[in-house]
Amino acid sequence: MTSYDDLRKRLEEIVDPGFNQPFKTVAGIKKLVIGPTGVVELEVNLKDKQKNEQAVRLLIIKLVKIELGFPGIKIDFFESEFVPEGEKPIKYLAIASGKGGVGKSTVTANLAAALIRKGKKVGIIDADVYGASIPNILDLPIKPLNATEDEKMIPLSKEGIEVISTEFFMPPDKPLMWRGPMLGKMLIHFFSGVKWQDEVDIILIDLPPGTGDVALDVKTYVPKSKILVVTTPHPNASHVAVKAGIGAQNIGHEVIGVVENMSYYLNTCNQKREFLFGQGGGDVVAKKLGVPLLSQIPLGQPEKGGYIFKGQEIQGKAYDQLALDVIKELEL
Repeated sequence: MTSYDDLRKRLEEIVDPGFNQPFKTVAGIKKLVIGPTGVVELEVNLKDKQKNEQAVRLLIIKLVKIELGFPGIKIDFFESEFVPEGEKPIKYLAIASGKGGVGKSTVTANLAAALIRKGKKVGIIDADVYGASIPNILDLPIKPLNATEDEKMIPLSKEGIEVISTEFFMPPDKPLMWRGPMLGKMLIHFFSGVKWQDEVDIILIDLPPGTGDVALDVKTYVPKSKILVVTTPHPNASHVAVKAGIGAQNIGHEVIGVVENMSYYLNTCNQKREFLFGQGGGDVVAKKLGVPLLSQIPLGQPEKGGYIFKGQEIQGKAYDQLALDVIKELEL
């Protein structure tokens, strides 16, 4: 039977079609084991996994079983994180919350706008699939997406922010009623089937509330994604936000900080802060997660309507500072 070294050498000669380079060059062989019965266990890093997995699987099976005579093989594929020399890796930051209604999506959209003001190229994956709201917050038209020649989706854009969302695939006002496997397939397309703008700096991921399937899938598709937890000052929100943060940490995500949204209302008559939802929720979450409280966003509405604050508004200034913290933390 072929030796381990010879098997590895032959496998490393297989070309990853996403890079058009052999596995050896792009660190394609993640794990290789030959079991006591001769069955091969293989883990492969593959670019554009959804598109290329089937063809590469057949090549590997043909090599291992037919050409080299091994009795069997088990293959698991993972999305490659290899970055060719000269290319800039995309950084990912997931925005999480314990429960709905804390303004997570509004924070995501306004953080994106603030990052644009700081000169960064930004995209948003609207992974809150059952409650997708990023297109509405940004006032994006709901229409079918175009695709590139290699069948990657071209996201829609508003004021420099690129967006991919389930809203673009559903009729108006029709609810999305999918079980876990269908969600997984959609997320694969979102994470590996989108043609973002060249040299994009950061992709924000608007997660659904809680610690369900999507949060777990993000760890699979973007293992190095960091997490920003959003809460309000109210103890009911902060209590659940702690669980979301600990859940993220338990599966290996780094939580970079906490945002306390709707932190207070600035009374323009006396310039005093009024704490309509109580105080201290953000501090509680930050301390229990062992991370900093990065921002306290005041209640309010943008002066010119819509949902995106301008840089000169008090909320806009808070988001600009949050953007600077994110830029520093993610080394953008």
